[in-house]
Amino acid sequence: MLDLLPDLFDKYPNQLRLANVPFIDFGAKTCFFGEIVTIDCFNDNSKVKELLATSGQGKVLVVDGHASMNRALLGDMIAESAVKHDWQAVIINGCIRDAGTIGTLDIAVKALGTCPIKTEKLGQGQTNISLHFAGLTFVPGQYIYGDKNGIAVSDKLLII
Repeated sequence: MLDLLPDLFDKYPNQLRLANVPFIDFGAKTCFFGEIVTIDCFNDNSKVKELLATSGQGKVLVVDGHASMNRALLGDMIAESAVKHDWQAVIINGCIRDAGTIGTLDIAVKALGTCPIKTEKLGQGQTNISLHFAGLTFVPGQYIYGDKNGIAVSDKLLII
């Protein structure tokens, strides 16, 4: 499936909320959906690395990096771990690095851009809290859908 959001919005126009930021697609997959898992962090991807090393079957990690363009919150090794642990997608309100390699991995990755500089590992950040960016609130346990048309969230899983 290449386009998911147009069909979902046709079928469930009142149950979806659309992000108002045009995230860039970096992974080999561009179409995805899953249960939201969240991390709030700023220039420290310790929690991202930790969480993507756990089972992510049916889940999408949403990371609020506070739109920082100074450090990359996801690189190739952490993305490879996400693929190994069956995560559907990673969405970052911030940057990634190793974009060429991530583009070959069987996972959807959306971010604001790239930065070649890694983060410090200070163990900072919060997991499974509500996040607010791109005109949306991302609540753990809700559902997120994405493709080249954008990102949308719903309170419950919508039948595709």
